[in-house]
Formats: sequence, C-alpha cells, structure tokens
Amino acid sequence: MANRFPAIVVAGVVILFLAYSSIFVVNARQQAIVLRFGEIVDVKSDPGIYFKMPFSFFDADNVQMIENRVLRFDLDNIRVQVSGGKFYEVDAFIAYRISNPRVFRSAVSGSIELAEQRLRTRLDAALRRVYGLRGFEAALSEERADMMREVRDQLRPDATSLGLEIVDVRIRRTDLTQEVSQQTFERMKAERLAEAERLRARGNEAAQRIRARADREVVEIVAEAQRESEILRGEGDAERSAVFADAYLRDPQFFDFYRSMSAYGTALNGDGTTMVLSPESEFFRFFRDPSQSGGGQAAPARPAPATAGQ
Repeated sequence: MANRFPAIVVAGVVILFLAYSSIFVVNARQQAIVLRFGEIVDVKSDPGIYFKMPFSFFDADNVQMIENRVLRFDLDNIRVQVSGGKFYEVDAFIAYRISNPRVFRSAVSGSIELAEQRLRTRLDAALRRVYGLRGFEAALSEERADMMREVRDQLRPDATSLGLEIVDVRIRRTDLTQEVSQQTFERMKAERLAEAERLRARGNEAAQRIRARADREVVEIVAEAQRESEILRGEGDAERSAVFADAYLRDPQFFDFYRSMSAYGTALNGDGTTMVLSPESEFFRFFRDPSQSGGGQAAPARPAPATAGQ
C-alpha cells in the first residue's frame, strides 16, 4: 500500500492538470476562439465554462480570448481638403465590435492593434473622399450628420472583411488649419472694414441730406421773416404816411411848423454840433416870422447875421 501512494499522488496531479488544461472560462466581455494546431475549431461567444482537449502544451488545443465589447478607435489631426481647395484638421473616432471571430482571426491573427492600423488607413481615405465632395462650410452645417453616415457606410465593407462591425463613426472636431484660419481672419476683417465704410458712407450721405434740408429751411424761414417784416414795415410806413397826411389836411400850417421843429431838434441834437447858415435861410423862417408857427406863440429872438452854435 505504501508503494502505491506515490503513484496515486502522481496520478492525481496528472488528472488535476489535465482537468485544469481542459477547462476555460468565457466572461460577458469576451469571446473565445478554440484553436487546434493553429486551425479554428470552435468559437465561444456566450459567457460560461467550456472544455477543450488538454493538449495545449503540444500546441494541440489553444484558446485565444478576444473582446466582445464595443471598442473605440480615435484618429486625430487628419488633414483633409474640401472641394474649394482649402484644408481642415479633423478628429474622428470609430465605435466597432468584433462580429466574426473566425474572420478576425484569419485577417489579423486576432490582433486589435493590427486591425486598428488597417482601420486607420481606411478611415483616413473615407474622410478625404467625403470632405472632398463638399464645400468649405458643409462640415460646420447640418450636413455634418450626413457626412458621418457616409463615412460609416464606406467603412463597413472593409471592416466586414476584417471581421468587424462598425457601430458608429463620429467627427469630434473640424478646425481650420493655421494658414486657412489666417486667410479667413483676413477675409472677415476686410468684409467688416468694407461694411464699416458702407455704413460710414451712408451716414455721411444722410448727414449731407439733413444739413441741406436744414439750410434750405433756414433760408426759407429767413426769407419768410424778411417778407413779413417788409410787409409790416410797409404797412407801418403806410399808416405813418396816412397819419401825416391826415394831420396835414387838418392844419397844414401847424404840420409845417411841427416838421420844422423836429428838424431843428434833429439838426441841433448832440455835442459839438456846428452850423454855418445865413440868417435869411429858409431853415430859420419860423425864427424870423413867429406868425407862421400856426400856434400864435412868440418865437425865439432872431439870431445874429452869422451864427456858429452848438
């Protein structure tokens, strides 16, 4: 019995090893490809415990675990040219999953890195084609959603050949390149300056119209005021003449006397007034003959023959 114990221990170890080598577990995030001598014999996509031949050390049955989740692949700073000749810098990403493990194993040996390298080339080409068919503003408009669908549809046949399913394609960023940004800034600056000049010209034109209208109104108002003043002055002169005429008709002698007195007051008014007149001058007739005053009052004394007075 003692001689059998080591053999039993060895047999148990071998059985445990074979059992351990025959069992593999697939979780919900994985898929399993069972290989026998490098050939695919089975694919396990559902989670659970599975069995295989316990000869992996002879490269008989091996299990390769691959992702069963939706994976994301980012591609940054892609330089694309639009139909007008200008350039964008685009960041995009792909959401994909391994839909056919057999094809995935055959195409890229089950390597995600190798699959993403091929996706990079195809995504770059698809973005260039889609952007190249559109103008400068399309990627910044509502047309952007259609562009993402077009890129996704163009990628799907190539992805299927790799055993992949393209779930979605998204464009994260679309920016102008540095040189295009500068050109755009200069163009926008020129447009704003031109718009400012147009507004300034319109303002100057409006100001000139307002000034011309104001000047015309000033001339019209002044002319109207002058016309009214001339009318009033004429009416005043007419009324004055009528008053004088009425006064003259009532008492011509007194009216003549009043006018002469007014003339004396005007002529002799002020300081430093000097007059050289003959005593027989008509200007002094009321000084010579008081009876011509019309009022019956005595006239001042007769002046000297030659008078110099103030």
